[in-house]
Amino acid sequence: MKLQFLGGARTVTGSCFYLEINQLKILVECGMHQGNGNHEANNGEFEFKSKDIDYIFITHAHLDHSGMLPKVIKEGFRGKIITTSATKDLLQPMLYDSAHIQQNDAEWLTKKALRSGKPSVQPLYTVEDVNDVIPLFEVKQYDELFHLGNGIKYRFLDAGHILGSATLELWFQDSEREKKIVFSGDIGKKGSPIIKDPFIPQDADFIVIESTYGNRLHKSSKDSIDELVEAIKKTFKKGGNVYIPSFAVGRTQDLLYILNSLVREDRLYRINVYLDSPLAEEVTKVYLAHPECFDDEARRFFSTENTDRSVKLHFVRSVEESMALNKIRSGIVVIAGSGMCDGGRIKHHLKHNLWRPECSVIFVGFQAKGTLGRRIVDGAKVVHILGEDIAVKSSVYTINGFSAHADKDGLIEWLSNFKGTPEVFIVHGEETVAVSFSELVKGKLGFKTHVPEKGEVFEL
Repeated sequence: MKLQFLGGARTVTGSCFYLEINQLKILVECGMHQGNGNHEANNGEFEFKSKDIDYIFITHAHLDHSGMLPKVIKEGFRGKIITTSATKDLLQPMLYDSAHIQQNDAEWLTKKALRSGKPSVQPLYTVEDVNDVIPLFEVKQYDELFHLGNGIKYRFLDAGHILGSATLELWFQDSEREKKIVFSGDIGKKGSPIIKDPFIPQDADFIVIESTYGNRLHKSSKDSIDELVEAIKKTFKKGGNVYIPSFAVGRTQDLLYILNSLVREDRLYRINVYLDSPLAEEVTKVYLAHPECFDDEARRFFSTENTDRSVKLHFVRSVEESMALNKIRSGIVVIAGSGMCDGGRIKHHLKHNLWRPECSVIFVGFQAKGTLGRRIVDGAKVVHILGEDIAVKSSVYTINGFSAHADKDGLIEWLSNFKGTPEVFIVHGEETVAVSFSELVKGKLGFKTHVPEKGEVFEL
């Protein structure tokens, strides 16, 4: 089997792995590169011919694993996109939202280009391209073994990261002995709200594992919730608002669940929470439509829902409603996308409020290098937002215990369940993190490890 690392290699976005097995050509993941400086990476040519790909496996709905699907279809892919039912349902609103962003960005860049005598800018893909993606989905259940043909079998296991997230087990036989490769997808943290804990395979010849938090430990859930409560109370006491950049899929739903639990426990009063993301509203509906993915605690929670013992949740749909939030000077929590502050409505809220010392910004997710969120977290005194330099005067909190990713110990625990000595490929992590995690795996578990370069090929 030929395995080539086309994305997510020594970086934390754009995951894409190319396989050639017994005359079949397969992609595992088809992710978008995110953060500043990735425009060329997304708009460049694929290292493969899209029309030649037979199957694409998608482990979960985050765009850094799936956001290039419309481009692949645009360039000729007509095979099957294999994923779980919940992932397919999440991807529909997410890809349409992404297409609208691509089209709006291209329209804005075209106006700018034409004024300087340059050619118009074409969007990465359009809504029409997303229309062509939907019929190609083939959904599969967790824990069931399926045959792809040509001596290849596969199975999805619950990765416990977001709704519908999966670890992919793939068996192949191109010699006397059948071999197995496991693609971890993004591995969830034990005890995350709403969804079940990750299910861990126990045998493999080869493992491709993410390393997003491969050099860090998360705060405990209790400490993180305590810090969230304290941050909200302090901010309201100072007369400001709380702004939470959040990913529409997973993190927003977890936050709403936690905030409602805090009201039920009388740790917060019925605070006003504004969900300023039409996409997050659509995603929340998808979550509620898939209770089969919930853990026991979440099932009990949703079966006893009491609106008198929950936050006052406001869905902010129009741009005008979003702009009006900036006239509210104190006492509200605003959850808005994007999670790394590189787009979406959160940028407007930061432009109007980041300079206000009475306000707070609470980061609850990973901030990739090159993003606005990362610059704020790293302590920038001034940041450039929507054409203006904005002073960072608000209180900034980084509460990584809400991460949907396993941390360093969680990743090691996941790997330690494997029998024997599988060969491990470490991906989807910043270079220094992936390299240090590789050394940790070798030292603790004795496994042979690789930290692939982009484009690197291995014969398995």
